[in-house]
Amino acid sequence: MKVLEIYKFLNQLSPFELQESWDNSGLLVGDFTHEISTVALSIDVDEALIDSLEPNTLLITHHPIIFGGLKQLEFSKYPANLIQKMIQKNISNIAMHTNFDQTHLNEYVATEVLGYRVKQKDGFIAYLEVQEDFDTFAKKVASAFDLQVIKCVKCEDFVKIAALTTGSGCSLMKSLQADCFLTGDVKYHDAMEAKSINLSLIDIGHYESEHFFAEIVAKHLKILGLKVIIASSKNPFTYI
Repeated sequence: MKVLEIYKFLNQLSPFELQESWDNSGLLVGDFTHEISTVALSIDVDEALIDSLEPNTLLITHHPIIFGGLKQLEFSKYPANLIQKMIQKNISNIAMHTNFDQTHLNEYVATEVLGYRVKQKDGFIAYLEVQEDFDTFAKKVASAFDLQVIKCVKCEDFVKIAALTTGSGCSLMKSLQADCFLTGDVKYHDAMEAKSINLSLIDIGHYESEHFFAEIVAKHLKILGLKVIIASSKNPFTYI
């Protein structure tokens, strides 16, 4: 099957036109005319993953390996070192980032990972009906994402409605209508801002909240009859 056929299927599943203006989803490495028989799915691209793949594989990732302006390809530096290996093995790459967040990832994590009903969706935000005390809810969240520690801002003892944005969503805090916000990459000043607006926060991690990307896409790709490998890259952080 050609890369273009799979691209069109993915575009129907989660239209690339939905991506944010700053994003870089779509075909990033390869050629639409390449014939492939194996698809690998991962949240990111790393060297170990590329080394493990057979030549002529299509790698579908959540995060784009080419994100900002790429002005040179110096093969001793990231991401050019990975792109070089991909080209040498004729590995194509399609990224599905902010478009997939909106159409699939947040809702899947809310319902299938956390087990809560989605009360409302608003772009990147899924609102959950919780109705639990904060400590009980926080422990459930930590267990669902296998968090080593629960990093949170506790403003109230009870959570009626929680908002969820996988990955990094603190820029959305001011627009929320919720008691608690679940997102990743929470910084010190994000925590200070949350306290000032009486919004509880639970840091669910970037990798921890988004690595489900591969299993979601795999379920949809089954109908194409291709060999599909879930080959998520590892969390770059080590917790000691």
